[in-house]
Amino acid sequence: MTAAVSLSVHDTRVPGGRRRLEADLLRLGDYAAARCERPLELAFAVLDDESMQVVNRESLDHDYPTDVLSFPMADEPVLVGEVLLSADTARREAARRGHSAYHELLLYAVHGVLHLLGYEDHDPGERRRMRRAERAALAALGVPPVFGRGRAHGLSPRETSR
Repeated sequence: MTAAVSLSVHDTRVPGGRRRLEADLLRLGDYAAARCERPLELAFAVLDDESMQVVNRESLDHDYPTDVLSFPMADEPVLVGEVLLSADTARREAARRGHSAYHELLLYAVHGVLHLLGYEDHDPGERRRMRRAERAALAALGVPPVFGRGRAHGLSPRETSR
């Protein structure tokens, strides 16, 4: 299976560089297409926190910036979705966690794509399944294990143990 991937950047710098991110997002798309066994069309956008807050408020009635938002557009025969990533949040969280903002942004991309594939993270069991899938996808992209157990996506060790 294959994936068509596009990237747009709005009013911000891409941690790690746009070309590098485009290449990794294409690899992520191919990885995801192989997992769901159908073609994908993924549109990624990198935004600043102010823009993320506007979209979060207008789409989900949450009046705060967030790290990633996913929007499924179509499901059959091609899975089509949009994933919005916050560069500002990636920089801030990476500094807090002690790894690169680029790897944090990739985590957000993986997390958003997994939501499009049907993964959820509302309860502890779903979160564990999501975290395992995140680690597998990041490893497939060659991202080192900088997201120690319990540290990925802001979770405490208690939330992701076992």
